[in-house]
Amino acid sequence: MVSERSLAVLHAIVGDYVSSNEPVGSKAIVDRHSFGVSAATIRNDMALLEEDELIAQPHTSSGRVPTDKGYRLYVDTLAKIRPLTTAQRSAIERFLGESTDLDDVMARTVRLLAQLTNQVAVAQYPSLRRTVVRHIDLVAIGEDRVLCVLILGSGVVEQQVAWLPASQVTEAWVHGLREQIAAAAVGADVESAVSAVAELEARMETEARAGEADLVRRVLDVVLRQLQANRSDRMAVAGAANISRPGEFGGALPAVLEAIEEQVTLLRLFGELVQDGRDVTASIGRENEVYGLATTSVIASNYEQEGASVSKLGVLGPLRMDYAANISAVRAVARYLNRLLGEDQ
Repeated sequence: MVSERSLAVLHAIVGDYVSSNEPVGSKAIVDRHSFGVSAATIRNDMALLEEDELIAQPHTSSGRVPTDKGYRLYVDTLAKIRPLTTAQRSAIERFLGESTDLDDVMARTVRLLAQLTNQVAVAQYPSLRRTVVRHIDLVAIGEDRVLCVLILGSGVVEQQVAWLPASQVTEAWVHGLREQIAAAAVGADVESAVSAVAELEARMETEARAGEADLVRRVLDVVLRQLQANRSDRMAVAGAANISRPGEFGGALPAVLEAIEEQVTLLRLFGELVQDGRDVTASIGRENEVYGLATTSVIASNYEQEGASVSKLGVLGPLRMDYAANISAVRAVARYLNRLLGEDQ
């Protein structure tokens, strides 16, 4: 078991190494921190930490750096998280408060988090699979166009135009099709509505009069795309340039960049993070090895929109990151995002 002083030495090593990117020696700890003991005593504490594989010596005669295990213990024993300044909190509220729709909210969220942390910021879109379809409308807006309008119980509004052969479109036909789509989907959750509209499309194409099947397919395909866009797993990402600093990921930088670009790996990682009752969680180094991201750390928190399942936002960066500041930023942005999405209901 790590003693109280050895734990304090570990915290000092992590803090100094994050700041300087240089291995930390006993003399530097004595000079920079008020332990009230000699350098020899600090060396003994460092020897114990090294024995417990919490710190390591990268080169002979050099100081020590934290290991994955050391970072984990450091994060788990952070007694105090530095709060954001009043100016930072005001900036969050002002910047996110100017959002116009969900896409804008997500884009602003990751841009802001990337700026606050200097890491890659990632946010899952709210998963709306269980959100109720409140309203579906079809509006003829020209001789060859029908506007498809989808309104969900969460407040999301989707509008998309279906292009149709002008000679075969009438307002009565549009009204009749709208009634059938609404009967199948309104009041159901998004997941069920997708199945219901797909079944309606198959049935109506079979029963349609000559020349009408193509019209039905064009309109229902648009409605299906609108519904499916709101049940899919999507992520907003910003700040990829922040991880291009040389040396932080060793030879693994291409794999990290590929994971950010492809997003499938990040969706798995974020989806499987365990909160353990904490409002902010961290996954460090080898804990991410199964995702091919063993040289990274992830800090994440939950947020939720009414009618949607819990989603996560957070940051991804190198092992050598300012955990205390990044945890504070992720927590603050997640809390404000909760409030913002709640107000939009």
